[in-house]
Amino acid sequence: MKSASRLFAESEGKLLTIRLGDQEYGIPILESREVVKMMAIESIPQTPSFMRGVLNLRGHIHPVIDLRTKFNMPSQEDTAETCIILVNLHDHVTGMIADQLIGVTTLSPEQFEERPDLGQHINNRFLLGVAKLAERVILVLNLDEMLSNEELLSLSEPHSA
Repeated sequence: MKSASRLFAESEGKLLTIRLGDQEYGIPILESREVVKMMAIESIPQTPSFMRGVLNLRGHIHPVIDLRTKFNMPSQEDTAETCIILVNLHDHVTGMIADQLIGVTTLSPEQFEERPDLGQHINNRFLLGVAKLAERVILVLNLDEMLSNEELLSLSEPHSA
């Protein structure tokens, strides 16, 4: 399990921040690899709904997750601001589609609350914690928890057409 101490020790409190709808999300900077503009994504039959497909980036094939679908948000058309964040997800480079790249934000430990209690019926496993800044709140994603074991197995199993 990742903790605030790792966020600050390894990433020095730096987050790559993205927007999905009206909410800002953060990814610990050392877990992000690259940000690219939206590009052609080839769909793969019989994969989970949040799996947009795969992209070919400089000769390497990477799976791409649609974060809006994964987070049960309404879908929307891709725009000029839509981007793909390449991250280390379970030791594989995986793309995550975001509405917009905001930039890099540096937090102090006092601005971070590790995985807040949102009530017993709220699943917060995707969250590493919450950054509380003067005018905004950033939900810091726990990439290790983005996919459940069942979802990982469904992505790795061969599918028949």
